[in-house]
This record gives sequence, C-alpha cells and structure tokens, in this order.
Amino acid sequence: TGVGVSELLAAEDAGRRGLVGLTFDDGYADFLDEALPVLREHGFRATVFVLPGRPGGVNAWDPLGPRKPLLTHDEVRRVAAAGMEIGSHGLYHRDLTALPDEELRRETVRSRELIGELTGSLPEGFCYPYGILDHRVSRAARSAGYGYACALAPGPLLSRFALPRTHISQADR
Repeated sequence: TGVGVSELLAAEDAGRRGLVGLTFDDGYADFLDEALPVLREHGFRATVFVLPGRPGGVNAWDPLGPRKPLLTHDEVRRVAAAGMEIGSHGLYHRDLTALPDEELRRETVRSRELIGELTGSLPEGFCYPYGILDHRVSRAARSAGYGYACALAPGPLLSRFALPRTHISQADR
C-alpha cells in the first residue's frame, strides 16, 4: 500500500510492515491530473514536496528539461484536501549546501511557515533539492522543526534526516 512518508515512519515505529512511501518532488501542476487520480483509484496516499516560493511558476532550475508548470497555492490546498501529505522542497529549489546560513534558514523555515499558512498545518517533511545535503543542511532541516527529511541515494548521513529514496523520473514510464 502506498502512503506518505509521515504515515510510513509512524507505521514503522509501530511495527507495521507492508507499506511503501510514495513521494513526488517539485510540486508539478500535472500531479492533479496525472498522479492524483491513479493514487485515488488504488486507495494510495503520497507526500508531495512543494516549492511555496514559486507558486504557479515553472521548473527554471532544470536548464535541460522541458518547462513544466508548478502547482499554484490554490492547487497545493487542493492536493492537501485530497488527503496527500504536503512537504517542503525549500522555497526556490536551490542547492542548500551552497547557501549562506541566513539563506539556508529562510529556505527551510520560511517554506515551512508558508506551507502551514496554505494548508492549515505545518509540514513534517522536508526534501533536499537535488537530493544534496551535508551536516549543516541536515541540522537546518531539524532546527526548522521538520520531523524527517528525504535525500536520494543512501549516504553517510543516513538517518531520519537523510532518508534514501529510489528516483523514478518521467523517462521511466
């Protein structure tokens, strides 16, 4: 059964097995028409990591890929109302390891606050843009109040603040 990451972690803590955490990064607008109907059809839930600093924008951080629209603030509320967990992917999809401390704090703290304002609850989850993190970035996510954070491949910082995932892209259809 597919679930959001918060639900997966709570189930694991309770000794429940047989669940898979499903995550969608970047908050692409096509989540509403492409992924959400399929998730509903199967009774699955997921975590959608959004960029509250880019409402209705495009994936400008990806110079090689096609331009894809991002969820608007209203669409983020619709995704949350559909029972999906909303997590933060930072404000603008920046390499957090390259930012000065104050900008790093803003990316983690302000994105959490904005999502809380949008959905009515502060997000538990953070997802590092590009899957890139170091000790300082991991500490920033924890200090911002998140309960977990997702990376990509398993690495030396493996913990609840560097959860590994399997990357699946549009090219994997």
